[in-house]
Amino acid sequence: MKLAIVILNWNGSAMLKRFLPYLIKYSATDDTGIFVADNSSGDDSVEMMRKEFPDIPLILLERNWGFAGGYNMALRQIEADYYLLLNSDVEVSENWLVPLLSYMDSHPEVAACQPKLLDFKNRELFEYAGAAGGFIDKWGYVFCRGRIFDTIEKDEGQYDKIEHLFWATGACLMIRSADYWRAGGLDDRFFAHQEEIDLCWRLRSRNREIVSVPQSVVYHVGGATLNKSNPYKTFLNFRNNLLMLYKNLPENELNKVMRVRFWLDGLAALMFLAKFQWGDFKAVFRARREFRRLKPEFIESRRENLQRAVTTEIPERAEFSLLWRYHVKRQKTWNAIYLKQSLLKNSER
Repeated sequence: MKLAIVILNWNGSAMLKRFLPYLIKYSATDDTGIFVADNSSGDDSVEMMRKEFPDIPLILLERNWGFAGGYNMALRQIEADYYLLLNSDVEVSENWLVPLLSYMDSHPEVAACQPKLLDFKNRELFEYAGAAGGFIDKWGYVFCRGRIFDTIEKDEGQYDKIEHLFWATGACLMIRSADYWRAGGLDDRFFAHQEEIDLCWRLRSRNREIVSVPQSVVYHVGGATLNKSNPYKTFLNFRNNLLMLYKNLPENELNKVMRVRFWLDGLAALMFLAKFQWGDFKAVFRARREFRRLKPEFIESRRENLQRAVTTEIPERAEFSLLWRYHVKRQKTWNAIYLKQSLLKNSER
């Protein structure tokens, strides 16, 4: 099989029923298989699938392993040249696969790619979780072409150029199976959130490339499993971001970045408190406590990542502070930030 499209489902019966018909209609080729892996759902997902989509293979997992663990367990049971990890709340469009497969087939140096993600509810806007591809700043803050923090741009074709990325979204991620397993797959210990960024960091440090192919377009509902303002999501994002930094940062940057993040995380907690978001305030401190507790378990992973790294100079990892650019310089879009960067570099020549 050339391509396996795998949806990891947890209590997403309504989403599967709504969006699977589009996937089947627009993805049917002799070399493509569609699979649904169920993370021990408590709703009627399995019964619905057996009744409404009896031809779609079901992979039943005995408990909820989270996004990372669930995908690892499911993908071990599938043989394909490419995997495409797809959220259950994504509506694909006609011919969406052609640009992705064509680019991957003709660029063997590329490990993974993503399409352009637009908001299902407002199709003129980019979607929060992935937009037109992801980057990261020097302190570990992630951002996208089309979305920086809560500033979400209207899609006016400004990001229709194929672009090299630091990370591609797990909401719709095409990746070579060989690269996936060679890098160790998603880190089960993350459970959910930022695990695809961690995987992409490992790939980039080993000189494998990640790209956005915006000629392919999908529409993402977003927040179908955990709402963006959910304190548990805040906890996972802060904890996993710290774990990712610890696993992947070069030795000469680790201590400085972690010291700065201590103060920046405290500032974030105070901002939650100022907005009376008590659950999110507590989640930040809980995340930092959990990071300290788990850190010894990641020592070997860090050692392996540094040993296998080919380069620490990853162009898509920004050298600036996103917080400074966004809040002080008022640069609210990817184009605004990187146009300024290119002008500065040109002036220095």
